[in-house]
Amino acid sequence: MELTPTRSALLELMEERRAMHEGYVFLDEKCLILAGEMLVELGRHATLAAELEVAHERAVGALAAAVARHGLEGLSIHPAPPAAEARLDTTRRSLMGVPLLDATLDLGPAPPATALDRSPESRACRDAFAALARTCAEAAAVSGNLARLFAEYRRAVRRARALQDVLLPEADGSIAELDVRLAELEQEEAIMLRQRRR
Repeated sequence: MELTPTRSALLELMEERRAMHEGYVFLDEKCLILAGEMLVELGRHATLAAELEVAHERAVGALAAAVARHGLEGLSIHPAPPAAEARLDTTRRSLMGVPLLDATLDLGPAPPATALDRSPESRACRDAFAALARTCAEAAAVSGNLARLFAEYRRAVRRARALQDVLLPEADGSIAELDVRLAELEQEEAIMLRQRRR
């Protein structure tokens, strides 16, 4: 865009450049904050992944013991907790406009003792799978947090790079060009004034 070389146009360009630089600084700080939160969430994810592996092994072991005791058909008649009583509690928070969740799964009270052949193995199996489900709910919330944080981090990085690599250099070039043109005009005016005085 061709600008008329005036002091007000130069000042306006310099103000725009200052605003762009402030935007770049904000985006750069936002990237650092998002990266820090991603590290926190990655730490939580690693802890939950280890807990998930342990819970999965316990659930598989408890299932094997319960099947060995009752047989697959015998175990299948043991009542499961009613799905209607299960509740996923979520706590919402926000970081730099990114929605984050913490989740806990409450499966409700244990089913009434109506099984014909209850055993410690069947109870251990039920408890192990309940613990596995609770850990899965927490891990799912953390995975979602990581996905949202990473998506916002990538957006902020793209915008910061666009400002740093394209818009700010263009603004600097326009300011320098306008400054040169103004200096040339001022020189021409000074020469014309000297010639008139002669």
